[in-house]
Amino acid sequence: MNISKKLKEENIAEYLLYMWQQEDLLRAYGLDVDRLAAEYLSRFQLADADAKALRQWYDDMAEMMRSEGVAEKGHLQVNRNILILLNDLHAELLRSAKHPYYSAAYYKALPFIVELRQRSHTQEESEIENCFDALYGLLLLRLQGKPVSPETEHAMKAISDFLGMLAAYYKEEKAGTLEL
Repeated sequence: MNISKKLKEENIAEYLLYMWQQEDLLRAYGLDVDRLAAEYLSRFQLADADAKALRQWYDDMAEMMRSEGVAEKGHLQVNRNILILLNDLHAELLRSAKHPYYSAAYYKALPFIVELRQRSHTQEESEIENCFDALYGLLLLRLQGKPVSPETEHAMKAISDFLGMLAAYYKEEKAGTLEL
């Protein structure tokens, strides 16, 4: 809970990946927060008030997942809204002549984005969502200890750099300091 608040303020890209991971964590426990608390949250030795707040956070998230029909796959609307905001900001940044480094980072990542879209057949998703899907997939591979090819590492570096810039501009926009 505190992690998500901090990430949302500091780095929206990391926040979004974290929230997707929490969705998957809840799915792994069948949205059963009692089981999650007993088998997972109990490992963290939290103060009673913190443990209760964290459990409530997961309870609320599990209920949202049920009510939004994303218990098995997909993402909460609150997370999808962030993707929409990032996509809108991305389009504004590309139209602006004031951010050539952003455009350069995007065009450096673009061949990898095109390849991702061709391989995954997800043309209905935005390029931004494709990039997040790819980074989340890389995160899962690393968590599972699976090998990642040098080519994939290279592509993910370009995508990560691009999304990192987008996240930094998002933070500036939220602070009211971004000029477009």
